[in-house]
Amino acid sequence: MTAKDRVTLIRDLAQKNRRVLVSELSEICEVTEETIRKDLNKLETEGVITRVHGGAIINEQFADDSGFNSTGNVGIHFNQRKNVNRVEKQIIAARVSDLIQNGNTLFVDSSTTVAEALAALPDGMELTLVTNSTYIFMECATKDINIISTGGEFNQKYLSLQGTVAKECISKYNVDYALISCKALDMDRGVQDSNEGEAEIKKMMISQSRKVILLADHTKFDQTAFVQLMNFDEVDYLVTDMEPDDKWKRFCNEHHVQLIC
Repeated sequence: MTAKDRVTLIRDLAQKNRRVLVSELSEICEVTEETIRKDLNKLETEGVITRVHGGAIINEQFADDSGFNSTGNVGIHFNQRKNVNRVEKQIIAARVSDLIQNGNTLFVDSSTTVAEALAALPDGMELTLVTNSTYIFMECATKDINIISTGGEFNQKYLSLQGTVAKECISKYNVDYALISCKALDMDRGVQDSNEGEAEIKKMMISQSRKVILLADHTKFDQTAFVQLMNFDEVDYLVTDMEPDDKWKRFCNEHHVQLIC
């Protein structure tokens, strides 16, 4: 990764998460913490961020709640996103394993959290997966899993297939569970995502599933994103990495969402 690409990535992450940590950026970018500090100094000089102990926070005029980065492109590349909040994703993945049973049929989206959940499933499970993720398709190709690719238009950043062909494929199947992740959870605005093409695929998966398993780490709570994905009444299970506050517990109970944390 070039220095220019690294600075762009750091800026995108700061816009998305409001705050970045030197230690996490060092791991994601595979460079020393000293190099990351120099990158942060550059962004601070440009007025994009303000340095704080251990990292930086985005300056309000550069904050971007829409899910679009500063170049106008949607999202960050899958290979970079999969290292963000990796520990939280692994905790969620372990909890998902308790929900999936031998013989289940699943829609699985192209998110990094869902990919982590599938990787944590025990070997030898007899499952049928329908997915628009090219990454998951390749990762599961050597496992004893019946996997169906949706086909469709390739999105290089998300390593996913989108569009009419993908949605038509999904509409042919009725499955046990939709395994879905998201970008934000808000009590008033519902479950939200940042990419409209991905959201359309997920909506189709949700409509064709008997139950919906939503995966969201603690950083997604009380946040907003670009596209509404579904209402909480459509969620059967919400799997997260740590226990939310009491207001979220009450909210989930009122909407008949089984909270797993």
